[in-house]
Amino acid sequence: MVVKQMNKSIIPKPITEYDLRLLRIFKAVVENGGFAAAENELGITRSTVSVHMSNLESRMKLKLCLRGRGGFSLTEDGQAVYYGAINLFDSLNDFSLLVSSLGSELSGELVILCADQLDIAKQQKLAKVIQIVHDSCPNLHLVLDGDTVHNIDKLLLKDKAHIALFPSYQQTEGLCYEPIYSEPIYLCCSQDHAFFNKVDSLISEEMLASVPAIHPGIDIDASGREQLKKLSLSAKAYQFDTRKAMILSGRYIGYLPQSCIQQELNDGQIRLIQPSSLTYQFNLSLAYKKYPREVSKVELIRNAFAQAFQYELD
Repeated sequence: MVVKQMNKSIIPKPITEYDLRLLRIFKAVVENGGFAAAENELGITRSTVSVHMSNLESRMKLKLCLRGRGGFSLTEDGQAVYYGAINLFDSLNDFSLLVSSLGSELSGELVILCADQLDIAKQQKLAKVIQIVHDSCPNLHLVLDGDTVHNIDKLLLKDKAHIALFPSYQQTEGLCYEPIYSEPIYLCCSQDHAFFNKVDSLISEEMLASVPAIHPGIDIDASGREQLKKLSLSAKAYQFDTRKAMILSGRYIGYLPQSCIQQELNDGQIRLIQPSSLTYQFNLSLAYKKYPREVSKVELIRNAFAQAFQYELD
């Protein structure tokens, strides 16, 4: 029986700061696709990068990468070390965030994302949220931004955002959803559309199915899907403001909440179509990661939303 002799790494336990530095250089080389490409990010010359990589391979007693006419590539061991380094640096970052969250005063960024533009009433409630957060933790740096539902999902799961205002229709594993607001959505058209001057009783199902309509771009609840089945969906708009612009063009019909079009309704620019039957409920939730890195920040913002939107936390 032949016993394979394993080379023993000379990297000490625990890993030193020097080893961490070499691993950071290795990670930069891999992510930039080679020694020369990593120069700018690292701020050192190609020859110095090469020396550091040789030192890392020597200390580990492993061949991590291949370089030559065929270009830069990782060995099987190099791939394992690269993914291990990613996990290592993620763990160090997690620890740093944990320690910073244990202090008596929260600091750093608190990121809030919105999947849709907010009407005036919700803007005022969000202003109250900001007021509560600022008064509680003035050292926090608040970041408010908008993004698509798909991107918000990923940002929450990767701890790149703390909380989001989110439609409740789509639920992603690993996230929690806290209902904060509900309102009806109605089918509508603008003054430049052929339906604008027709009474509801003269707009048949066949007519509704014959004109271009807008899909909201995301999965919605069962009642909403049933309403969309009645239409000829030939366009897509993820946000309420872009959907409203398409409706105002006079070329499409589509569903919007009354709060989003109240001014246009008052001005006679938009009308509702058969509002007693062509409607479904829009539910807005607060979405956050089930097990976030910065628990204290998420709890702070959850409590602020509960106060501003006047609901009880579970």
